[in-house]
Amino acid sequence: MIANAEKTSGAEAVTPAPTGTHTGEWHGFLKRCGEAASAAEPFQRSGTLTRVTGLVMEAMGLKLAVGSGCTVIMPNGDRVEAEVVGFNGDRLYLMPTTDVSGLTPGARVIPWEHAATAPAAGGNMPPRRRASDRVRRFPVGDGLLGRVLDGAGCPLDGLGPLKAEQDAPLANKSFNPLDREPINQILDVGVRAINALLTVGRGQRMGLFAGSGVGKSVLLGMMARYTSADVIVVGLIGERGREVKEFIEQSLGPEGLARSVVVAAPADTWPLMRLQGASYATSIAEYFRDQGKNVLLIMDSLTRYAMAQREIALAIGEPPATKGYPPSVFAKLPQLVERAGNGVKGGGSITAFYTVLTEGDDHQDPIADSARAILDGHVVLSRQLAESGHYPAIDIEASISRAMSALISPEYFEQVRGFKQLYSRYQRSRDLISVGAYSPGSDSLLDRAILLHPQLEAFLQQSMFERAGHADSSAKLSALLAP
Repeated sequence: MIANAEKTSGAEAVTPAPTGTHTGEWHGFLKRCGEAASAAEPFQRSGTLTRVTGLVMEAMGLKLAVGSGCTVIMPNGDRVEAEVVGFNGDRLYLMPTTDVSGLTPGARVIPWEHAATAPAAGGNMPPRRRASDRVRRFPVGDGLLGRVLDGAGCPLDGLGPLKAEQDAPLANKSFNPLDREPINQILDVGVRAINALLTVGRGQRMGLFAGSGVGKSVLLGMMARYTSADVIVVGLIGERGREVKEFIEQSLGPEGLARSVVVAAPADTWPLMRLQGASYATSIAEYFRDQGKNVLLIMDSLTRYAMAQREIALAIGEPPATKGYPPSVFAKLPQLVERAGNGVKGGGSITAFYTVLTEGDDHQDPIADSARAILDGHVVLSRQLAESGHYPAIDIEASISRAMSALISPEYFEQVRGFKQLYSRYQRSRDLISVGAYSPGSDSLLDRAILLHPQLEAFLQQSMFERAGHADSSAKLSALLAP
């Protein structure tokens, strides 16, 4: 009976219900019942940690959906943040995002619906949330501009707490492809070789394919400084921690950082944090696109994202397939990439550049091959050009922009084709020319290629502190090939 209700915390019993019909007495009684109910501890679901093997933790006693967040609380009050990455029967597979040192058998596993505000040691638990809130949400909004965050949405720059107006999940947002606006506007990236010969459009997804040490970070920095975009979102995923500060200070600079959001999940973070970092950077870009802004998303690198997924998949028992990569890796890549692109007609856009590391300069690497198929073009950086002092080391012959034909006029497209023909003809005959085995007059196209080769080489090269606009680049190309 309600008259016998007691506080679950062990406090004094609620005053018995009045026996009369006086309205004031009943109002007071109901108020006291409400206070008692608000002070009661709700039923708290929790599980038990049973096993930790390598990167994976196993828990029993809970049923949570894949992707749900949870916290492992140890007897001393320390906690480890984790996420559900799989299950087997009544066992949950958890992947940590923080250090697991000090974990002991039997530690409590609390769903994230409570864990976000759970006390460090003892005390009442907060009220239960809806099941939809068990998925972790991350801050987004204009308050993130100029900030540097980790893969969990926590600031790394020491500038205080974030002033984010909203939050968003990391889940992949479904987008009807028929609702997307076509790629029909040229994007000026400030790099002459790309603007003139590999024209990029707003909403295009491009790959930068390169081995280590051939200048892809320098090229990304140039595009971050010079690209015509309202907002820049940079995801530094799985790369060297040293490069994070260098990219911010040298590539972006104070002016570039003011309109940028940087999400950094370096190589020494847990694989789940690297996955989260890439998804979080994309979620931030989606927020600004939905506000009608043109966003430049730079992610370095897509290969490290794939490697992080491989570590997780192999740890929970998924069988390897192509060169050690499980099938889930090749399912995750398009899910991430397809989130970028144009929004609805008249809305914003996300133009994305993903770096793809070609290990050993092998462009048939499984990740490189898969990325090439799902992107809207690729810019290949050549080690041979980089070693010869040619910067940016863009291999024009191996690079392509699949949206270029819809962005430029047929007359200009013929000029681009003529440039590539001259450049390619010279490269194929370089050995003959260098040893004097070629007789001038034998091939009129090659004769012109030899005559223009110094100008072609100079056109493709550019200082990292020089900006080359699209209009200026196109005019120079036309003047170079004029009869």
